[in-house]
Amino acid sequence: MSNDRICVGAIAGAFGVQGEVRLKSFCAEPTAVADYGPLYTEDGSRSFKVKLTRPLAGGLGARLSGIATKEEADALKGVNLYADRDRLPKLPDDEYYYTDLIGLEVRDTGGAPLGKVLAVHNHGAGDILEISTAPGGKGPLLLPFTLVNVPLVDISAGILVADLPEGLD
Repeated sequence: MSNDRICVGAIAGAFGVQGEVRLKSFCAEPTAVADYGPLYTEDGSRSFKVKLTRPLAGGLGARLSGIATKEEADALKGVNLYADRDRLPKLPDDEYYYTDLIGLEVRDTGGAPLGKVLAVHNHGAGDILEISTAPGGKGPLLLPFTLVNVPLVDISAGILVADLPEGLD
């Protein structure tokens, strides 16, 4: 997946029998997911125009172009949807798209390498960075992505500085 597209949502399955899908939006304003179309599958082999139909528990009802039956909608369950980066809003200096953080080299405040950002997770209480550790380490570190723990992110240099809380290092 190139950095030219960013994951903005996922299809959670069919909704009803007329080809409507349950769409989970990853956008700050959930309904904005339809504004960034067309949306693409991860490999770019398919694209969809999105028309939101109604709010649903845990997501949004939506119609996707080319999807007319429950079976077609069911076949898309679990598919992530990507928007072209240039269709998305420019972020303030202290906000980042997850894809821009993944792969950054992580250094401690003294400049010593700690690993690389493997993933960014959010389970509702804030973003958490999953950081690889050196061979022989305890396994990946999970670090809350806060200004206290991450005082510097330099995307252009490919570096993130982490000030690990006591007991995490």
